[in-house]
Amino acid sequence: MGVAQGAYGRGCVSSDLAVVGIGRMGYAEALELQRRLAHARIAKRVPTDMLLLVEHPPVVTLGRSAQERHLITAPDVLAARGIEVHEIERGGDVTFHGPGQLVGYPIYDLTEHKKDLHWFLRQIEGSLIAALATLGLQAERDARFTGVWTERRKIASIGIHVKQWVTWHGFALNVSTDLTYFDLIVPCGIDGVVMTTITRELGARTPRDVWARAIDAVVLGFAETFAQQPRMVTAEALLDEREA
Repeated sequence: MGVAQGAYGRGCVSSDLAVVGIGRMGYAEALELQRRLAHARIAKRVPTDMLLLVEHPPVVTLGRSAQERHLITAPDVLAARGIEVHEIERGGDVTFHGPGQLVGYPIYDLTEHKKDLHWFLRQIEGSLIAALATLGLQAERDARFTGVWTERRKIASIGIHVKQWVTWHGFALNVSTDLTYFDLIVPCGIDGVVMTTITRELGARTPRDVWARAIDAVVLGFAETFAQQPRMVTAEALLDEREA
């Protein structure tokens, strides 16, 4: 994942945000990386908040509130299609991650911001709404559910976990995702929800161009919403900090 240099810096800056563009990575490997970095943040061995950006192969994840009836496709059928299933510690119900979806894992120490999970969820929503505005899409919240919508179609899902006020897990923004995958589940446990993507809403014919723009827009959205200065780093560099 590339993030354009010099695209940031607007707004009041109070701290750094380490942005890690991982590219394509399997879900289990990314989860392990999140957990390692989150525990490093808890121990103050990584001094800044982090935003990991990744694209996963097809996977269904089940949060703590997941209901069996919301996984409407048998696990063996999913396996035959090459779709993994993982039960995880984040809040929320069942969701899908896959190619064309920008998944972000904000690892934030809320003791340095505000010790309020509802506030943090609204901040993530605000970051994504700002990102979509940069791309030319008007998006909004739905007071009944966590996530981001545009014209009543859901474009981003959010679910987090927190330990000692350090967060991990995060959001999934549909950039050019194959929406038929969502027919395999009840997304986020919301009956009748209509999912959409950035490329569908924009009528874009070159998804990878939109992908690069979406990454930049999301980083800018987080930087402005949380009043932070983003800096690109590698996961290896952060782990070196952790182990120092």
